Amino acid sequence: MRAGRPQVKQDRAVRTRRAILEAAAAVFEDRGYDAAKLTDIVRLAKVTKGALYFHFESKEHLAQAVIEAQVSMHAPVAPQEFKAQEFVDVGMVFSHRLRYDVLMRGSARLTLEHNGRELDRAAPYLGWIELHTALMAQAQERGELLPHVDAPAAARLVVGAFAGLNVMSQTLGLDLDREVSALYAAVMPGLVVPAVAARLDTAPGRGARALHDLDEACRCDRPVPQPPMTPRLPAAPTPSAP
Repeated sequence: MRAGRPQVKQDRAVRTRRAILEAAAAVFEDRGYDAAKLTDIVRLAKVTKGALYFHFESKEHLAQAVIEAQVSMHAPVAPQEFKAQEFVDVGMVFSHRLRYDVLMRGSARLTLEHNGRELDRAAPYLGWIELHTALMAQAQERGELLPHVDAPAAARLVVGAFAGLNVMSQTLGLDLDREVSALYAAVMPGLVVPAVAARLDTAPGRGARALHDLDEACRCDRPVPQPPMTPRLPAAPTPSAP
């Protein structure tokens, strides 16, 4: 029993840290960095101030962790036939997650606002650019890109355009998923060969579909548990499938 206690404590610490991060993201999203108070975050997370300071030494440190969660906790994308599709899926999944994941929304607000000048807002941009560049480079190696395409430049273009669309959509009350879908529909034919462009899914809702693909892939990768070897009774009926 004692051997399992450290793991229990570690799991509890992970859950507590996540609860603090999500509460902080909600407060930062609602009030911005300057107006956010640690007392409100503690109350929303239902933890003590001691627990908060155990994980985060200051509001600045906490806000930085929320910002960095944007990339470090991004949902992976399921492998696709084309790396260009995975390139699209990264943005579409993020757009989808912004609808329901408070941590992503809080991180996005902190990244885009100008308060809290001591915060490092370059990290998410650099992280997204690195991820997109890697996918573009893989697409290039597979012959999916047009000859003139510069992978890092294409990555910066899409990341920058996404950030701008996010701000504009919030300001004008637009559907970010549809705006990002339109972005990829307009940009990808200028980056990939026609045979690939014709088969890319850039339609609204692609983020949800991509996550569904990932869930299906995870289920397929799990080993199927085998029933214990027990004698079968000749007269036992075969159970019906659920």
